[in-house]
Amino acid sequence: MNLELLFENMKYIREENDLSQDDIAKILNVTQSNYSRWENKSKIIPLKKLNELCNYYGISMDYIVGLNKNRKKLNKNYTLDNKEIGKNIKMIRIKNKINQKELATLLNTTQSVISNYEKGNTLILTSFAIQICLTYKISLDAICNRL
Repeated sequence: MNLELLFENMKYIREENDLSQDDIAKILNVTQSNYSRWENKSKIIPLKKLNELCNYYGISMDYIVGLNKNRKKLNKNYTLDNKEIGKNIKMIRIKNKINQKELATLLNTTQSVISNYEKGNTLILTSFAIQICLTYKISLDAICNRL
C-alpha cells in the first residue's frame, strides 16, 4: 500500500535535506514526538500537515505518497480548501457511478462521514484520500487542487 511509501519517503526526503525530526516538527508547528509517530508508522500524517510538508519541500503529494515518480520542483505553496476537496470527491464518486454508501463501504466508514467530506464540513483522512486515488486512478494533487 502507498502508506508504506509515504512513511519511507517522509524519512528519506527529510534525511536528504539534512533535517532532523525536530527541525521538521518546528516547520510544521507540531511536537517532535508527533512528527516521529507519522514518520515511524504509528500514525498517519493529516492531509493539512502533508500539504504543508509538500509545500516546504516544493514537491507534489503524488510524489511523496508514491503515486508518481516525477519529483519536479514546485514553486507554489498550496492551501487546502475543504469545500473544494469535497466537491472533487463527489465528482469522482459520480463519475465512477457509485453512491455515498458504496464509497463508505470501500473506505470502511459511514455514509455520513462521506457526506461530511463532500459538503466540506470535515477534511478527508489522508488514508482515505490515498485509497480513493489508488482505486480510481486519480492524483492526490488533483483531489486537493494542487495542480
